[in-house]
Amino acid sequence: MGARAVLIAAVASGQGKTTVTAALARKLARAGRRVRVFKCGPDFIDPMVLGRASGAPVESLDLWMVGRERCHRLLAQAAREADDILIEGVMGLYDGTPSAADLAREFGVPVLAVIDAGAMAQTAGALVHGLRDYGPVTMAGVIANRVGSPGHAAMVKASLRDIPLFGTLPKQTRSLPERHLGLVLPDEVDEVDAILDELAGQLVFDEAAWNALPPVPFEEPVPEAPMPAALAGKTVAIARDAAFVFVYAANLDTLRKLGADIAWFSPLADEPVPRQADAVYLPGGYPELHAPRLAEAQAWRASIRAAHATGVPILAECGGMMALADTLDDGAGQWPMAGLLPGNVIVQQRLAGLGPQAMPTQHGTMRGHTFHYSRLETAAPVSDYTSKNPSGAQGEAVYRIGSLTASYFHGYFPSNPEAVAAMLSRNAP
Repeated sequence: MGARAVLIAAVASGQGKTTVTAALARKLARAGRRVRVFKCGPDFIDPMVLGRASGAPVESLDLWMVGRERCHRLLAQAAREADDILIEGVMGLYDGTPSAADLAREFGVPVLAVIDAGAMAQTAGALVHGLRDYGPVTMAGVIANRVGSPGHAAMVKASLRDIPLFGTLPKQTRSLPERHLGLVLPDEVDEVDAILDELAGQLVFDEAAWNALPPVPFEEPVPEAPMPAALAGKTVAIARDAAFVFVYAANLDTLRKLGADIAWFSPLADEPVPRQADAVYLPGGYPELHAPRLAEAQAWRASIRAAHATGVPILAECGGMMALADTLDDGAGQWPMAGLLPGNVIVQQRLAGLGPQAMPTQHGTMRGHTFHYSRLETAAPVSDYTSKNPSGAQGEAVYRIGSLTASYFHGYFPSNPEAVAAMLSRNAP
């Protein structure tokens, strides 16, 4: 099986990879093509934007966190269903261990380079040839971002020599807004679809060159081994609202494959933990943007304390953990939270944690990542520390208080379903 596929990469962050990927996905989808988009590395926000642009769910691909076998399975499934596969890279093409270039080479996917041509012309060729030859990687072509005029585009095109220029985007008058953890969530932007349509319309694109790309073959993967139904008959309550939005689709899929039923609830709406909940999962998000409302949510706060008192397993990741501290200081005030984890969360301007990490459990390590600007000041004893990849250095603290497991670490559940089932089961080792 095969499909047209490219990995969209650049020399660094901030070059316009997400903008270009979203514009291309929307343009192809509007042309009636079946488009599947993936995102390299751990990320929650870009996949939401790319999913909105393409009209299809977006999953993460990462040779370490996701694993080669699952990456292969996801790509092969997409090749069966789609005409075009777009994989947005992370940071620069060769950044990270493993890098986006490693992923491209592993599956034979050519690279579509995005260059910010706003302050260059002929040097674009040197930049792209360096990207191609350093690895090396197979270079499918280039999309030049922030191009000022047709003449500017012609200079860029000539400098590329044997590498085709697939398209150009002008300097954008409107773009997707950003905040401290990345782009603003698409559901918070009233005109997000209009912006995506505008970007797609501005993308000057060589359809003939695109259609000439040979399909990338993906071998049929080994059938996935069924998961034991360790959570069969159990209901996992998951917080979902504007304060708790960072959940991998793969995590939900893992819970369902383990046999769990999912019950959603909204702490921001002051909804209590559902009575039928056998376990609670509090994912990350933006509690710092909604601290006053969370402080007023008396029913939610009382219900999570009651669940903890009766031994209901609670897994709290990053923002979920922040909402369980005694207080949250958002810079404008210090707001009372649920009080299951003693201490104060302080939101700061400086990045406090970033990168892939692994969390130890009694069932082996779970892989995932961390990305946060706040810090927790607490006297609670640390149960474990995650380890950073690839250095093995000490990472995030993991707290276990009664039935609560809490950390800034975001777990990728498919990396260790057995550990997930144990953390969400009563009296499990």
